Amino acid sequence: MRILGIESSCDETGVALVDASGSATPRLLGHALHSQIEMHQAYGGVVPELASRDHIRRVLPLTDTVLAQAGLPLSAVDAIAYTRGPGLAGALLVGSGVACALGFALGKPVIGVHHLEGHLLSPFLSADPPEFPFVALLVSGGHSQLMRVDGVGRYELLGETIDDAAGEAFDKSAKLLGLPYPGGPALSRLALQGDPQAYKFPRPLLHSGDLDFSFAGLKTAVLTQVKRLAHASPEGPATLHLADPLNAQQKADVAASVQAAIVDVLVRKSMAAIRQTGLMRLVVAGGVGANVLLREQLGTACAKAGVRVHYPELHLCTDNGAMIALAGGMRVQAGLADDGPVGYPFDVKPRWPLSELGGAIAA
Repeated sequence: MRILGIESSCDETGVALVDASGSATPRLLGHALHSQIEMHQAYGGVVPELASRDHIRRVLPLTDTVLAQAGLPLSAVDAIAYTRGPGLAGALLVGSGVACALGFALGKPVIGVHHLEGHLLSPFLSADPPEFPFVALLVSGGHSQLMRVDGVGRYELLGETIDDAAGEAFDKSAKLLGLPYPGGPALSRLALQGDPQAYKFPRPLLHSGDLDFSFAGLKTAVLTQVKRLAHASPEGPATLHLADPLNAQQKADVAASVQAAIVDVLVRKSMAAIRQTGLMRLVVAGGVGANVLLREQLGTACAKAGVRVHYPELHLCTDNGAMIALAGGMRVQAGLADDGPVGYPFDVKPRWPLSELGGAIAA
């Protein structure tokens, strides 16, 4: 059972092929990825129309690359999985259109995959795959969630963001510091040169007694601090680019302090989820899961508590076709691949809560 996966939800075009034969975890046969970061940098963020057009250019050549890596013809594909949502509508339609066209031409089924489920299951492709059940910290883009995972499709939401997610806090803080797109990785690199204790930024909901997140207040605190530093700078008052008057060390200290606040909240909430569920295994997935400080502090906290922690490989933390092919394969193995659209419609869900995934999510 070979499944081709296509990811096109935002600014990365990913294609991959997995072998989902039998009951073993699907095995990656090949994958290829094209990032649009360079194209969008001039605009300071993703331009949806440009993203969609670039997906059109990239998806078929990437498919050829993946099939060549696997040493297989297109006819060897048994099913096509694609990102059905959530994401940018136009970008999703590219992946959906290609998947449905290939499925129709080959007479093979298509599987609409939830983008977040792809991230959630991506650590199963790592050299140290987890075992069910586990607690999952999903920190991807506009999503910050803690879940109990008992199996494929068996997810219980423990806590989530009530406003800005961790990834948004990274990106918005980076923008206030005048850092280039993508802001989160740029802020993390700058933080290496700063003092994480220079500024005492808030840790929202840290003592709320629940497992929800909130980072909007942190963003406001960063804005206030940057304005204060800008006006205190001998170079003059803040301009439209608030951080321009800040010197290099001030920027680095703000970056380090912001990162410390975000990571502190993520680590402490994750360990609270471990205690609440009684599980002894933690999975971290999504783009923020590549953050070095987060990995260090979670590793230390989990080691003290005797908890195993698992991550996807670094190159699989961001959006990619491998996680979509994997999720499609694991759904097929679990008998859950029949909750997608009937036939070959260009069917996407730009706004698709994980709780609505085929009715398979535990309450």
